[in-house]
Amino acid sequence: SLFDEPLAIAVQGLGPRQRVTLRTSLRDETGELFQASAHYQAGDDGELDLARCPALPGGSFSGLEPMGLLWALQPQKPFWRLIKRDVQSPFLLQLEVLEGHGERPGRLLAQVQHERAFLRDGVRRVPVREGRIRATLFLPP
Repeated sequence: SLFDEPLAIAVQGLGPRQRVTLRTSLRDETGELFQASAHYQAGDDGELDLARCPALPGGSFSGLEPMGLLWALQPQKPFWRLIKRDVQSPFLLQLEVLEGHGERPGRLLAQVQHERAFLRDGVRRVPVREGRIRATLFLPP
């Protein structure tokens, strides 16, 4: 998905009303780790859709926040910021579903890796250097 587009996150195959922790992580271009987590409870059908299910207290955020696992990413190194310098390569986002809640969630139930790209396919990147102006022009296909 593109970095500025919403990402729909859902989990299927859980037990009815099963309590799980969802955790996201990514490494920036320098290798620094950013993480966020949230506690959820699946519905009666064993499904969890972050657009409809609020996060329970105790994680990086709580309430109905479909993109919370992305905006709540925090660095492990104090005062570090998530900055993308090379927009031609995507961020690789790891998403894990862990059993239970608490300081040390239980076993890993599922995991997936997702690319968050900054440029749509076919976009041309043109450096601009004119006098004292330094910029980059992005042209659609």
